[in-house]
Amino acid sequence: MAACYVKVAVSDLSYWVDRPYTYLVPPSLAERAAPGMRVAVPFSRNNRRAEGVILSVSDHCDFAGPKPVQELLDEAPVLTERQIALALWMRERFFCTVYEAVKAILPAGLWFDSAGRRRASDRLSDWLRLAVSPEEALELAARKEGRSKAQATALRLLSAVGEGSLDDLRVLSGATRQSLKALCTAGVLELFQRERLRRPEFRRGAARAELPELNAEQSGVLEGLTAMLDKAAAGALLFGVTGSGKTAVYIRLIAECLNREKTAILLVPEIALTPQMLETFSSYFGEDIAVLHSSLTVAERYDEWKRVRRGEAHLVIGTRSAVFAPTERLGLVILDEEQEDTYKSENAPRYHARDVAKFRCAQDGALLLLGSATPLVASRYQAEVGNYAFFELNTRYNRRPLPEVSVVDMKRELRAGNASSISSVLRRELQKNIDSGEQSILFLNRRGTARLIACADCGYTFQCPNCSMNLTYHAGKNSVICHVCGYARRVSRDCPACGGRLHYTGDGTEKVEQQLSELFPGVELLRVDTDTVSAAGGHGPLFARFREERIPIMVGTQMVTKGLNFDNVTLVGVLLADQSLYAGNYRAGERTFSLITQVIGRSGRASMPGRAIIQTFTPENQVIRHAARQDYEGFYRSEIALRRVQHCPPFTQLIALTLRGQEEHRVLACASEVKALLLHGLRGKSGADVLGPAPYPVVRAMGNYRYLLTLRCQPDREIRALVSRILIHCNTKQEFRGVSVYADMDPLF
Repeated sequence: MAACYVKVAVSDLSYWVDRPYTYLVPPSLAERAAPGMRVAVPFSRNNRRAEGVILSVSDHCDFAGPKPVQELLDEAPVLTERQIALALWMRERFFCTVYEAVKAILPAGLWFDSAGRRRASDRLSDWLRLAVSPEEALELAARKEGRSKAQATALRLLSAVGEGSLDDLRVLSGATRQSLKALCTAGVLELFQRERLRRPEFRRGAARAELPELNAEQSGVLEGLTAMLDKAAAGALLFGVTGSGKTAVYIRLIAECLNREKTAILLVPEIALTPQMLETFSSYFGEDIAVLHSSLTVAERYDEWKRVRRGEAHLVIGTRSAVFAPTERLGLVILDEEQEDTYKSENAPRYHARDVAKFRCAQDGALLLLGSATPLVASRYQAEVGNYAFFELNTRYNRRPLPEVSVVDMKRELRAGNASSISSVLRRELQKNIDSGEQSILFLNRRGTARLIACADCGYTFQCPNCSMNLTYHAGKNSVICHVCGYARRVSRDCPACGGRLHYTGDGTEKVEQQLSELFPGVELLRVDTDTVSAAGGHGPLFARFREERIPIMVGTQMVTKGLNFDNVTLVGVLLADQSLYAGNYRAGERTFSLITQVIGRSGRASMPGRAIIQTFTPENQVIRHAARQDYEGFYRSEIALRRVQHCPPFTQLIALTLRGQEEHRVLACASEVKALLLHGLRGKSGADVLGPAPYPVVRAMGNYRYLLTLRCQPDREIRALVSRILIHCNTKQEFRGVSVYADMDPLF
C-alpha cells in the first residue's frame, strides 16, 4: 500500500507561523483520512498534542521523516472542499490563520473542551417499534386487555403508527417504562434510539400562509430579480424607502429560489430583528427554515447546523455568522439592512459577511441581494457603475406617505431657557400622542444618565484607570461605568478630591427617561438600551411589551432604529441628531444619515399618518437636511463627490494596521518602523499612500495603548502580501516584544 500524507492546518498558531504542515498517516488510518477531517498531531519540538484539519491528501512528501498523525477526531469530514477553499481565501484576504477561519465556519458545538469531549453531543431518545406483525400485536392486545390495559393500549397504538418514542407511548397509554421494556424482553417490541434535535423556539407547525400579494412596483422588482436567479453569479442592490415592502419581495424571491431546488440564506444585522423575521418567514416556509445566531445555545446551534448540512432545511435565517451555513446548491444570499456595521467582525477573522457572501455566490453561481433604505455609499456606487443591478421601491407598500419631518434648532431652545433634552416642540407633540392613545419612539444613541461628572470647584473628573476616557454616570446603579472595559465604581454626593459640588453634563437615555417622567407624570415609559435589554433577557420581551401593552413612549439607543414595525407609532423624536456627525472618520455622515432615516421610518407605517422631529444644534448641516427630507439620492450625490475628492472608498481600499501594547513608547517605535516598511514596499505603486500613525479616539483601552496606520490603495494582491510580511516581521522582532500588530481590511472607522 502506498504511503499516505496529509497537509494539515494546525490550531492555536500565531499568524506568522501559520502554514500547512505535512504529516504521515499511519496505515491503520489511511483509508479513512480525507480532506475536511480533524486530526490530532504532534507539533513543535516537544511534540505537544495539537488539533488540526486536513486540507489535502497526497501519496508523496517533499521531505524525509514527517511526523505521524496520532488520531482522526471525526468519523467523516466536517468541512467540504468548498469550505476548505473558503478558509484558505479568508486567510489571504483577512490576515487570519486558516484555523481561525475554520472556527468561524464551523459551529461551536463541534469543537472539543479541555477534556477532549465535544461541546455538544448528539441527543438520542428511546423509541419503540413492533417486532411482530400488526395482526399479532392486535391479538396480543386483546388478550392483555383484562390484566394489562396499558400494555394493550400501547400495542394498539404501535399497530396503527408503526413506531413511536418511549416517552410519548408512556403518556398516551399510561404504561410504565418497565412494562414497555417487558414487552421488549418478550420479543414483541424492539427498543432503538433515534436522534432528537434541539430546536430553538419560534412559530412552527402552523399551516403555511399564501405568499404575499405584491403591488405593481414590487412585482416589477421581483420579475427582474427572478430573472437573475437563472444566470451566473450576480449581485443586486435593492433600494426601498422605509415601509416599502422589501420583506414581501424577499419572501417571493426566496420561494422562487426554493422552487428551483436551490437553497437560500437571509442575513439580518442584529439578533433583535431575528424573532420578527422568524415569525414572518415561518408562516410561509414552516419547517424548511433553520436558524443560526449567537443567542442560541451551543446545542441548538449545532443541531440547526446539522439540519442544514443534511438538507432538511433549505432557508437559513440568522445574523453575520449564518453566512457560513453549510448549504448545498446555494442560489440566493440576502443581506437585509446591508449598511449595518454588525455585518463586520471585529475579532479575528475580521471578515465582512458581504465579502464572504460574494465568495460563496461566486462558488455556486448564486445571486447576492443587498437590501436597504439607506444603502452604503460604496454599494450605491457599485450599482451606478454597473457592478450591481439596481432596483428601487420608492413608495410605501400601503401607499401611505412618508412621515412629515420637522427640524428643531436646540440653540434657540437654550436661549429660551430650555436646557433639557426635550424641546418645547417635541413636548407638545408627545402630549398630543398621549392624549390620542398613539405611541412615540425617542432615539438617543447614548446610554446612561450623564456622560461627564466634574467638580465645579476643583475640576476633578472621574477617569477610568484602564482606559483614557471619562466614566459615564448611571443613576439607577449610582455608579460611574466605563463603556469600554466595564470598570465601575460607586459615586458619593461630593467630590472625592475636595468635597466640592459635582456637576453632571451630557444626557443619556437614563437621563431622558427621568426628564420624561417629570414632564409627563404617571405616563408609562419604556427604555431600551444595553442595561435594560440585559435585565429583560433580550430585546424580544421589551418590544413585545411596547406593542401589546401600548406603552405611550419608548426611548432607546440604535436598537430602536431599524427593522421594527409598530402599527400604533405615529411620532419619532431624534435627540442630539448631530452627535455622530463629528466622529472624525469619513463614514460619519453616512452613519448619521442612515440612523436618522431609519428611525424616522418607524413612524406612520400603518393607517395613521406619521411625523418626526429632529433636534439638532446644526440644522443647516447638509446631512441633517437630506435626512429631514428623507432624500437618499441627494445625500448620495453630495457624499460621493466628497469621497472622490478625499480619495476614500469606493475610489480606494483601506487597510488598517493597529498596533497595541502596554508601553506607549514601544508601540510608537513599532509604528514608525511599520510606516517605513510600508513606504519602502509601496515604491512604484501609484495611488497608494500611508496615513498616520495616529492614536485611536480612545488611545488607551483595557491597559493597552493603541495606534493606527491606514494604508490607502487600490485593491491589490501584492499589497496584501506586503502587509502580511510586515505583520510577520513586527510580531517576531524581539525589539517589539509586547506589541501586537494586526491588519483589518475595510475597517469600520
